[in-house]
Amino acid sequence: MPKILPITRFGNPILRQPARQLTPAEILSQKTQILIADMRHTSKEKEYGVGLAAVQVGQPLALSLIAIKPNKLRPERQPFDSVIINACYQGIGKKVLLWEGCMSCGNGDDILFAQVPRFAKIKAQWLDQNAVSHEEILEDFVAHVFQHETDHQQGVLFVDKVEDPSSYMMADEY
Repeated sequence: MPKILPITRFGNPILRQPARQLTPAEILSQKTQILIADMRHTSKEKEYGVGLAAVQVGQPLALSLIAIKPNKLRPERQPFDSVIINACYQGIGKKVLLWEGCMSCGNGDDILFAQVPRFAKIKAQWLDQNAVSHEEILEDFVAHVFQHETDHQQGVLFVDKVEDPSSYMMADEY
């Protein structure tokens, strides 16, 4: 039965280290598949989260999931669910400012948000939970979340990308 995993918080050095890429055999292993199931369960139980990286649950692996679902802050969002492993992307066009937060910097109404410049369109590459390779053009919110989760796999936090510090705010003010 899947379990809720504790979230690694800002300040923990694992969040600042590039994660280790996984081989197809490692992706298909029972250990990785259990981790994915536990991460899905953890994300499902979190009110605001739209993505979760393995480093955010203490595992230094280049594995994230994108679990976009409507919530009280974003009721219009269409669901999108994907595991992204060994992810990378190339930006297409200009960057746009979008609001961003992170489960590693709070929970509930106590999550820090800020405006982050991200590409509105990207060419994304990743392996899924079955070690199948994907290359797709992603746009808008999905592209935004993909970039955030890919940053986690590289030891980069959204606060590193904020250009206007006056945009910081807590979720209850968002």
